[in-house]
Amino acid sequence: MSDTPALRPATIADAPAIAATIAAAFAQYRGKLVPESGAFGETANAIAAELKKGAGAIVAERNGEMLGCVITNLQEGDLYFGRLSVLPTARGLGLAKRLIAAVEQDARSRGLPGVRLGVRIALPANQRLFNALGYREISREAHPGFDHPTSINMRKAL
Repeated sequence: MSDTPALRPATIADAPAIAATIAAAFAQYRGKLVPESGAFGETANAIAAELKKGAGAIVAERNGEMLGCVITNLQEGDLYFGRLSVLPTARGLGLAKRLIAAVEQDARSRGLPGVRLGVRIALPANQRLFNALGYREISREAHPGFDHPTSINMRKAL
């Protein structure tokens, strides 16, 4: 048993814990984002289905407890990550940065030229984190039904 959280690739068996981690991490945004985050609709079955179709995920755990996770997919020749989640009780341990670094290492090991993500315009603290890690805005987009941008697409060249 170690007090240091370890990162590892997720398996399909991790889908229930990933769904629970996402739900707990995104709870702070409930009622604060318009439109509401799609993270609230994540289920273990949907995550397992995505993993079966080739999506990836990385989890952070300590002593068998999942503390954080991130889901990855190929997008436009880059590795895209989403649902970056850290339990509120595990924040401040640097897990978000470690998970992002693991995604970047995964992309490098695949010979991919960059990493992408989407972040809500309404979440400037998240934008600052990604900017500090070398991600730059490449476009903005509106969620369906909106006539103005609600999300920023960011990319980091590797």
